[in-house]
Amino acid sequence: MPPSLSCLALAGLIAAAPVYSQTGDSSLVARATQTLDSLATSGDFSGVFLLAKNGVPVFERGYGFADREARTPNTVETAFNLGSINKFFTQVAIRQLADAGKVDLDSTLARAWPDYPNHDVAGRVTIRQLLQHRSGVGGNIFAAPPGKTRADIRQLADYLPLFVNEPLQFEPGTSQRYSNAGYIVLGLLIERLSGENYYDYVRHHIFEPAAMTRTASWSVDSLPANTAIGYTRGAQDAPPSTPLGRNSALLPGRGSSAGGGYSTAHDLLRLLNALRAGRIPGGPQANMVGIAGGAPGLNAAMEGSLAGGYDVIVLANLDPPAAERVSRIVRAWLGARE
Repeated sequence: MPPSLSCLALAGLIAAAPVYSQTGDSSLVARATQTLDSLATSGDFSGVFLLAKNGVPVFERGYGFADREARTPNTVETAFNLGSINKFFTQVAIRQLADAGKVDLDSTLARAWPDYPNHDVAGRVTIRQLLQHRSGVGGNIFAAPPGKTRADIRQLADYLPLFVNEPLQFEPGTSQRYSNAGYIVLGLLIERLSGENYYDYVRHHIFEPAAMTRTASWSVDSLPANTAIGYTRGAQDAPPSTPLGRNSALLPGRGSSAGGGYSTAHDLLRLLNALRAGRIPGGPQANMVGIAGGAPGLNAAMEGSLAGGYDVIVLANLDPPAAERVSRIVRAWLGARE
């Protein structure tokens, strides 16, 4: 059983009682409860944990604070920055457009986007290579546009000048290197091929079919209520004693097709259930979903259809590996894939 909620060490850390169902594995729930209570007490976890079996939550709880200054607790309905999990939505959107015959994944970018500003890149890179981080497209999307600040980035087109003139980092297809810039290109391509704004496209074709009502790329200066603020210690190797500070100044004005949108644990479970039900065209099977995202002050992990029919969703408003650590622990208990 979890420690008493009246315990001073846990005061303000545990925001909601766990939810059990008849399908739950009591031993697994007990281990999760003990582990998360310990991590929250030590300050190593702040966020939401959700364990589902056969698509139904068997344990869910919020820990820590969505806003530390206001002492607003995290709850199971709090929305968190997903980081690069947004790339999953971009992948699905591109595959939907490919299935509709609007793009050939093995064609060059130039064929799909004839007036792409960097002609050399467009003529050598394929859409599939962009999806697989094998394109060689690089550049820093975390910089500020010339003469502006990060807060001025509001649309995908605002990101393009940050990298579009950069040469390829390697010959396309010969290596693999994580490319946020490549996913900005894919998002802009979605806009050109669909005639819709990227944010509208993923809402209409992914979020709405999955009944994901609290998932979006909101502007950082107009976040809706019950959205977690990220807290970071700065450097990745900062000692635990380093004070936490808000990550707001590190964020763009709005997230992108490469990352930075928000969602809740319940919405992500709805996504997995929608994939299982085949309601998302272009989506993979839920048992193929094992994704994470992280940046200063945010970390998220989602694992679908693990051994025993379990889904694991962990969202945190602390530096990595706050969420991924928890996900790895539960995967190990289940004997899941690494």
